Parts: sequence; structure tokens; C-alpha cells
Amino acid sequence: MPVHLHTARLRILWRRTVGILSMMGAVAVLANGGEPIRPIPVDPEFDPRRAALGERLFHDPWLSKDDTVSCATCHDLERGGDDGHPVSVGVGDAMGAVNAPTVFNAGFNFKQFWDGRADTLEAQIDGPVTSPVEMGSLWPDVIAKLYRDETYPSEFALIYADGINRANVKNALAEFMRSLTTPNSRFDAYLAGDHKALGAEEQRGYALFKSYGCASCHQGANVGGNMFQVFGVINDYFTRRGNITEADRGRFNVTGNEADMHAFKVPSLRMAAHTAPYLHDGTAWTLRDAVDIMFEFQLGREAPDADKDAIVAFIRSLAGERAPLPVAGTTAPPATSATAPLAAPAEQGAAAQARGSQGPTRTGRPGRVAEPTEAGGTQRPQGPTRSGR
Repeated sequence: MPVHLHTARLRILWRRTVGILSMMGAVAVLANGGEPIRPIPVDPEFDPRRAALGERLFHDPWLSKDDTVSCATCHDLERGGDDGHPVSVGVGDAMGAVNAPTVFNAGFNFKQFWDGRADTLEAQIDGPVTSPVEMGSLWPDVIAKLYRDETYPSEFALIYADGINRANVKNALAEFMRSLTTPNSRFDAYLAGDHKALGAEEQRGYALFKSYGCASCHQGANVGGNMFQVFGVINDYFTRRGNITEADRGRFNVTGNEADMHAFKVPSLRMAAHTAPYLHDGTAWTLRDAVDIMFEFQLGREAPDADKDAIVAFIRSLAGERAPLPVAGTTAPPATSATAPLAAPAEQGAAAQARGSQGPTRTGRPGRVAEPTEAGGTQRPQGPTRSGR
């Protein structure tokens, strides 16, 4: 065997061994510690005044280079804290590299971003504000805009002694994100002893979630978000999917450690009922698609359809109290999307042929009906206009 092929196989074996050992360690901990999932705290810790200012900033497109993109553009609080697309669209219709995770319960994550490159919510904010495919701004320009507003200067002065600056903008946004929790789910009531809070199918799904090993990675109050795991522990997801991108390298892009190749922060499942599509690449359009992929590539196990459907039913019980949200993850991708669920090897050619060379459509945003204008055209939703702009 050529040396380079032998080395590549050894690297794959090493990554899979690390992934399996981390799962085994987590299972051992869970076996000794009882329930793998904890209820979300009812009273999260955050500063209400700073969070209120952060909420305004979160919805303000002035943080972007061309005043068209706010944090809420990609993290829509009315639809589960994400945007419902495989990847997000930023300033100038630039396409992002990964699926936008929900912002709900982000304060419980041990790291931020799929590759965990930010340790705190404050540190995370630099990414979208300055990324050329997200907001594309420079901090001096953002601060200058905020100072031109009629009310931001006085609002900041009441809360921060040094007024408007980068650190204070980031802190206010982070405090708002810490407030975005979803306590009191039906599942949390079940954990507290109300066994009538879940139906029989959901209870069976939770038991299967644990017995099949899903809880070895999806655990804690956020049902994820507290560890890294290699995607493709048992089978090679990326070779099957093809078109491997820089973003697919995951944690390796941060550490340069070969063991971190294709490793990602395990996503929270708390809001999964409302945040399709799934996975870092947005290729799983339904929860059942995502469960199928996990069984094949992470667990390497077969399971009856009834068991997988029960696990999906359990996952849908995890979302807690927020404003009413649409239920996502039940339908196939819209016809305008350029992505599709991962197909079996024999089906990939047909799926690709059906998609043809069609790329993402940009009437509004891919996969979502664009908002009509009075003139009958379409446009991206704009932020509020205010005096002083």
C-alpha cells in the first residue's frame, strides 16, 4: 500500500478511536450519575437593563455594513432562533459556510460556533459583525453609526460609564442572548416527576435515546452544546456526501490537531423541533433525516422505523416556554433549495441529476417565500428607519 494511503487510513482510524473513546467515557459518566439531561434553569442570570439594550441591538441592521442584516436576520426569534436555511445569507447576498444554529439557550453552550472558536458569547459577537459573508462591518464604523442615533448614546450612558464602545455593545448583546432560554418544557416537567407530561411514545423515545447511545453526546441542560465530537465516528460521512469544504474540517481549523478533523460542537436539541434544516451543513431537512444520519454515521447501528420515530417524538418535547413557534423539521426541502437529504450510495446519482446544476435562488432567500413589495416585486426585509440615520 502506498505510504500516503496508509497514513490517511491511520489518521481516520485515530479520529474514530478518539470519537468512540469520548462516547464511551460519556456513557460511563451517565451510568454513574443518573439522568443524562437536566431541566433548563427557570431563572437565568443576566442583567435586565443590559439585556433590554441588547435586544434593540440584536434587531438593528445598523450593525451591518450596508444596513440590511441584523442578528435577527439569521437568528429569527419567531421561528426558533435560526433562519430555516441550509446556510445563511449575509450582506451583498453572500452565502455563509455553515448552518446557523439557534440562539436560544446559547448561554448554556460551553463554546460558541460549530468549531468552538469562541469561548464566550461576548467573544462570539466579533465573528458575525466583521465576517465579510455575514454583516461585513468594521467596529469603528458600527460605533460611529450608533453615536449618530438619537437615543443610543443616552441609553448606553445610563448603563455603561464609558458609553458606546465595542466591549459594551458586545456585552449588551451577550446579556440579551443569556436571557433567551426556554425553560418549563414538557420534558422538564417529566424530569421533575410529572410522568403525565409526556405521552407513552415520547417516554419510549427517551428510553431509546438513552439505550441506543444518543445521550452519550446529547446531554446536560441543553441536550448538547457541552462537548466536541467527530462527525462520522463509525462511517465516513464526508466521503459519502462529497464536495468537502474548509468548514467541514470543523475543530481542526482552530487547533490544527489531526484528532480534531471533522469534529464539531455537539448541537443542542432543545429547539430542534423548530430549527430545520439540521447538521452543520444543513443537509438534513427533517428530524427523521437527522436521526437516520446519526444512526448510520455516529452509532453505526440499525434500528426499526418505529424506534426512530419515537426518538423524534421525544426530541419534540424538549422545547420550552417562549412565544408560539412554527413546528419545523417535518417536510422535505423546498424546490428552490440547492441541497437535499443525504442519499444512499445508489440514490446519489439520481438525486444529483434531479437537482441538475441549479444553485440557490436569490429571490428573497433560498427556500423562503420572499416578502412582497407594494409594487409587486420582492425585497429583503429592512430594519426600522429612525431619525438621525
